[in-house]
Amino acid sequence: MTLRKILLTTCLATLPMLAQADQPNILLIIADDMGLDASACYAVGNQQAKMPNIQAMCDGGLVFDNAYSAPVCTPTRATIMTGQYSFRTGTGGAIPSDGNNGLSPDVTSLFDVLKGTEYSANLIGKWHLAGADAGMNHPAELGVSDYWGLYKGGANPSYWEWRGVDNGTPIDVTEYATTAFTDRAIDWIGAQDADRPWFLWLAYNAPHTPFHLPPAHLHSAGDLPTDEDSIKADQLTYYNAMLEALDSEIGRLFSTLDDDTIVMFIGDNGSPNQVTRGFYGDHGAKGSIYEGGTHVPFVVTGPGIDAGRTDAFVQTTDLFTTIAGITGADALATHGVDFAPVLAGGTTQRDHIYVEHFSEYEPKTSDVFGWALRMGDHKLVAVEGAEPVLYDLAADPMEAVDLLADGITDDEAAIRDSLQSRADAIRAN
Repeated sequence: MTLRKILLTTCLATLPMLAQADQPNILLIIADDMGLDASACYAVGNQQAKMPNIQAMCDGGLVFDNAYSAPVCTPTRATIMTGQYSFRTGTGGAIPSDGNNGLSPDVTSLFDVLKGTEYSANLIGKWHLAGADAGMNHPAELGVSDYWGLYKGGANPSYWEWRGVDNGTPIDVTEYATTAFTDRAIDWIGAQDADRPWFLWLAYNAPHTPFHLPPAHLHSAGDLPTDEDSIKADQLTYYNAMLEALDSEIGRLFSTLDDDTIVMFIGDNGSPNQVTRGFYGDHGAKGSIYEGGTHVPFVVTGPGIDAGRTDAFVQTTDLFTTIAGITGADALATHGVDFAPVLAGGTTQRDHIYVEHFSEYEPKTSDVFGWALRMGDHKLVAVEGAEPVLYDLAADPMEAVDLLADGITDDEAAIRDSLQSRADAIRAN
């Protein structure tokens, strides 16, 4: 079956009907450190990699123009796993590999709620929801009974040689990580009962550092030098080669899927600051609670999807609620909002975006701690230790002009107070 056939498949049924009857397979793909500026599906900058398979998703599926994540890896994964904002779970920042904290195994996870459905479910790839001190069984404690992948935040020492985990047992892997995850995903999907629907969370670690030149057959960057100095001198070229390699492997995976598969593709936070070339100014990208750190690409394809673009708000907490709803799971109340109606051409009940970044560990150079709340076109950003600032994203998408900096009108004060009150109410819940 061709990729075009997969991506352009439609049906008359709405997604709630699918949840009750056809029960589509669901594939959630996460790209690690891929912001809007790295996706040709969005008109943000001019430095995007060649990603024809993801571009085909955007051409034939539903592109979300207002999708948001957490600023870094761990909290984004925790919001998907639980449907809860970070202040509820305590996972507000990236966990060091030797950290002694992480997402509590006492939470109700997405995999816990899926156990009450007909779906088989698995997570393959990057975990990064706990430090090594939490033990290698952390995935199983959160309901992932067949976990295989990269336990830490990055591949060490390289994408070709890295320490992984196979069902609680540490393993040394000598296969290119992007290919290894794809191989494992294809094998797992192929092993599922044809009469039983499945959910797979495929968490790639690409294009996260270390930047490198991928295997030649996966990209078109050519025979570039691979020494550290050459890579450091032109990190964007290698980053884009990694994205193109990711896209190549995603295309190989797509060629194995059936028509009844809903595919969701999302970036887990903004692009690395080493490759954004100052595009986001002083606010930065990955690690920041400003737009560059949390506004991410998100596209959905498959049966019942109303193709096109939508300005509906969605954030990573909503993946928990929406995936649970499609599968027919009985999910507990969360901070997530079901965006399935948007997939079928309807509207969402989400009227705000809330993001936060905090940690018991010292911030890295690019980290911006605090919280931000968006309602409509206005966004209030409260950086830790500073007075909140207010932006009009419709007129100022790069957040260059603080509306409160040069005198405050009655209207601006009312907007500020309204957003502050909403943030206080969210954090009190």
